[in-house]
Amino acid sequence: MKTLQPVRRRALLANAAAAAAAAAAAVALPGLPAAAAEAWPSRPLRIIVPFAPGGGADISARALAEALAPVLGQPVFVENKPGAGSAVGVALAAQSKDGHTLLMGSNSMVVNPLLRPGLGYDVERDFDAVGMVSAQPLVLVLPAAARPGTVAELVAEAKAQPGRLSAGNSGNGTLAHLTSVLFELQTGTDLISVPYKGESALLPDLLSGQVALGFLNLPSVLPHLKAGKLKALAVSSPQALPELPAVPTFRSLGFPDLEVQGWAVLVAPKGSIPPAALAQLSTQLAAALGSEAVRAKLGGAGISTWVSTREAAAATLRAEGARWQKVISARGIKAE
Repeated sequence: MKTLQPVRRRALLANAAAAAAAAAAAVALPGLPAAAAEAWPSRPLRIIVPFAPGGGADISARALAEALAPVLGQPVFVENKPGAGSAVGVALAAQSKDGHTLLMGSNSMVVNPLLRPGLGYDVERDFDAVGMVSAQPLVLVLPAAARPGTVAELVAEAKAQPGRLSAGNSGNGTLAHLTSVLFELQTGTDLISVPYKGESALLPDLLSGQVALGFLNLPSVLPHLKAGKLKALAVSSPQALPELPAVPTFRSLGFPDLEVQGWAVLVAPKGSIPPAALAQLSTQLAAALGSEAVRAKLGGAGISTWVSTREAAAATLRAEGARWQKVISARGIKAE
């Protein structure tokens, strides 16, 4: 029988040991192919945005895709999957266990399961948080000719005419609608909810005075505020907005619970990305959000960056779910 030379034998043993180590690493990362266990990402990534192009989540995703691609060494694509108030895209992302899918989630990802039980996903069960991404406040606006000039005057008028003043919103169960209901609960008023299919449909009636007030995103109302067609009574941001420095925050007016943000968060399907890679991605996300290029792109759309740890992002998702559950339960709000 022919025997192996010592050098060749050592080489074969070393190769076998390396192969065994790679196999063990792959087993330690369930749901991932062996190649992904050795290096992540091993192919292009996609960020699912559960809305049509153009909104805050979409703008945030595209800015980050451009910033993260060079760092990750792989292309990052954005896929818009709108439908059912974001439920279609979120459910799709929850089921994508390929290890190279991310989701740009928003407030609706925690609100939808509260309004529509049985959607097929659970935020805490089905997703790993990577980090918060951005925040966008709401502005309480009225037609320019409306009599109330302050929140106190608006509350006084609403209490004098319970069930008479109409509050337009961008749809039942949206952040604008829930914030309007929260305003009622905090101020002891009773408004008429008037849902529209988005802010673009609401604005003409708000401008003409057919609806009395609304909570809208800053980019939607800023041109009309500058033109003197609308007036802003308060903003839901933690601090006064640079674009509206004279408009008080709800917190400064004694309503801290009305500090509401339309946020975006980056998450991954639960267990689909190796823990070490997930931690590294969180660090890379924070660095991208701190870059001048990303801050400029989001700032130009009236969006502020929001840097957080993975743990803080997960806590925010839990807190937001608990917060809106109370509002939904208090008024028995149902999905349309």
